[in-house]
Amino acid sequence: MSTPVTATQTKWWSGGKSPFNLEYGKLMMWYFLMSDAFTFGAFLISYGTVRFSSNSWPDPNHVFNAFPFAGHANLPLAFVSLMTFILIISSVTMVLAVHAGHNGDKKGVVKWIFWTIIGGLAFLSCQAWEWTHLHAEGAWWGSNPFPNANGTVASTNFSNFFFTITGFHGFHVFSGVIINIIMLIMAQKGVFERKGHYLMIEKAGLYWHFVDLVWVFVFLCFYLV
Repeated sequence: MSTPVTATQTKWWSGGKSPFNLEYGKLMMWYFLMSDAFTFGAFLISYGTVRFSSNSWPDPNHVFNAFPFAGHANLPLAFVSLMTFILIISSVTMVLAVHAGHNGDKKGVVKWIFWTIIGGLAFLSCQAWEWTHLHAEGAWWGSNPFPNANGTVASTNFSNFFFTITGFHGFHVFSGVIINIIMLIMAQKGVFERKGHYLMIEKAGLYWHFVDLVWVFVFLCFYLV
């Protein structure tokens, strides 16, 4: 007959705590991010299906070659590379904010969340300029002035997918900035200190890193392929 396990006996996992004992809010954030990943995945798969079933497609090096205040300089993908760099740096500052939260460092959380917000706003400003520039050239939903790489007339699929997917991602960045502003205010008011933990900063960090990761796939699909 087996001996019953008592409450004082050590479990097989470290510290007697189940590995499935995940904080509820963090679990729900993972569920949300998973569902959101399916949405982005559906968009990108749809784009890839249309893109590679077409005989030709506009050349990204010719479409995305402008840079603010550079006149008519031909700088292929330079501006979007800057946008990507800004978003990556904002992800680093978010990591530092979460790390500061783990250490109970209120000043560190406030400082790094602030810089994450600045990075998000900078990215959105860059995207606004890019959209404005493309619109001035005649690109919009239902309108595509850019010819295919082989010189043939392109369909509006390129611009439709571009504005839809980058706009959907931009909305996520905007939402992330709003979330981080709320986190900043709460941190400044000492809400997390009274709670005794900074778990909400970690949840906001999960969302922000997801948004950054999605941009890598958007960048690959629209600007490099």
